[in-house]
Amino acid sequence: MRTRVLLLSAFVLLWLSACRSENADAAQGASLAAPSPPADASAATPDAVATGAVPSTPPAAEAEPEAAPAPQAPAEFDPANVPESSASLPPFPFFKEPEGLVSTLADKDRRKNFDREHMIAGDKVVAVEGKVFRDRFQLTNPEQREYSEIEFHRNYANAIAELGGAEVSRVQYTHKVNEAFGGRAAVDKHYHGTCASDGCENHTYLIRQGDKEYWIQVSTGAIPLHGELVVLEKQAMASKLAFLDAAAMKKKLDADGRVALYVNFDTDKATLRPDAAPVVEEIAKLLQADPALKLSIDGHTDSTGTAERNRTLSKERAEAVRAALVAKGIAAERLTAQGFGPDKPLADNDSEAGRAKNRRVELVKQS
Repeated sequence: MRTRVLLLSAFVLLWLSACRSENADAAQGASLAAPSPPADASAATPDAVATGAVPSTPPAAEAEPEAAPAPQAPAEFDPANVPESSASLPPFPFFKEPEGLVSTLADKDRRKNFDREHMIAGDKVVAVEGKVFRDRFQLTNPEQREYSEIEFHRNYANAIAELGGAEVSRVQYTHKVNEAFGGRAAVDKHYHGTCASDGCENHTYLIRQGDKEYWIQVSTGAIPLHGELVVLEKQAMASKLAFLDAAAMKKKLDADGRVALYVNFDTDKATLRPDAAPVVEEIAKLLQADPALKLSIDGHTDSTGTAERNRTLSKERAEAVRAALVAKGIAAERLTAQGFGPDKPLADNDSEAGRAKNRRVELVKQS
């Protein structure tokens, strides 16, 4: 009996050993028959992809690059951001001639009761109107004290700082800057500084005190080396044109179908100045006296600046007059507003008198 048990145990051990050997052979055979795909699909050969041994997979899509933030346009220059001066200001135009220099301008050319100047504020040419003083000096005259550009500029910079002024631009009259304003010819119409081109050096300053703005431009240029100064007290022009009351407006409308009015706005804005109130009041009286009357309010400008900007500005000014009349109780449907910019001048734009005549608001009778 014991012998049988030993034989049976030996048989079982032999059988288990044979099973383990068969399983190992099967596993080895399976690994040879189906190799693992390459870790990097790009390493597979073209033949392997073509025969299907390695599946063809499209390359991963590249991530979309993040859009760069849109550049922000520089903020418009606002004179109100310039701190007010607390200095005791000397009489306009503030400055004596630099030591050892004599002005090359005649007295009649140095002072204007009212004119326009083009200066640079921030990074743009701006038109400023008011009382103007101009001066010009030759800096290399052997009969006078000679000045370098930097000395000429530094003298005025120091003096302006003592008066509580601030520099508002060192941007120059480059081709790009001039073109943004309407071109070199448009800039030159009201630019009496050294030159509106490369090779000059221009610095613009502003002194604010109370409700006053004093704009100062200091410039130098070569051939021969010279320096210029412009000081402008910003103010509205006191109109010398006859004031039309409601009766005179009606007479012109009945005779010609239109009447030109001179309404004062802030420079390059559609903001009615306080002295425009009497004109608006007379237009309201005209409309109240004739309830059937309908008017087109047409805005016009001179040719300074770009035509596109002037058309926009003239329309905005016409709309400002319309809004003022509606605020006085005139029915909005009796009034339309449109702007023509410089397209319909009454006079030549080559003189200040002509430009002043072209800057107008016309009332046009509607059927």
